[in-house]
Amino acid sequence: MVESGEVKKLKVCLVGDVGVGKTSLIRRFVMDVFDDKYIATIGTKVTKKEMDFKDPRTGEKLRIMLLVWDIMGQPSFREVLREAYFYGAEGALAVCDITSKESLGELRYWVKAMTSTTGEIPIVFLGNKCDLKDDMRVTMQDLEVFSMKQGAPAMLTSAKTGYNVESAFSALVDMILHPK
Repeated sequence: MVESGEVKKLKVCLVGDVGVGKTSLIRRFVMDVFDDKYIATIGTKVTKKEMDFKDPRTGEKLRIMLLVWDIMGQPSFREVLREAYFYGAEGALAVCDITSKESLGELRYWVKAMTSTTGEIPIVFLGNKCDLKDDMRVTMQDLEVFSMKQGAPAMLTSAKTGYNVESAFSALVDMILHPK
């Protein structure tokens, strides 16, 4: 357990296809900002955020340093970066775009690629861009059916509005700190 005043470091990765909003989710979580100008991630980027985490079971407060790894979603770079990117990851947010059914299906690849390096680690499945309800192609039910096959929770998020972003990262931290 973490001593009082000590900071526990956790490496988490975001996985999903290009354009699903991984970088936007990180920017919303870390800096509480959103920019709808799309800039593709080149290679990988690591963002740090310290957070206080209150253990819901014990009430104990922990200081967590999340090392949030973002990877480009382009298929051609997946194999090249995979092992280095996933090595040491303790949890992941698997992100699809609710306006793209294909992005949900592609999460199978991402989870398989990740777990071939990490083994089984906690995952939270996110259906991002839930602010675009009129363009929805992936429902919460679709996401839940998919995530249940992995034994993982699912949530809808919006990097644009901030909806469920903090909750998604907090749920993942809780799963890492309290494995089943």
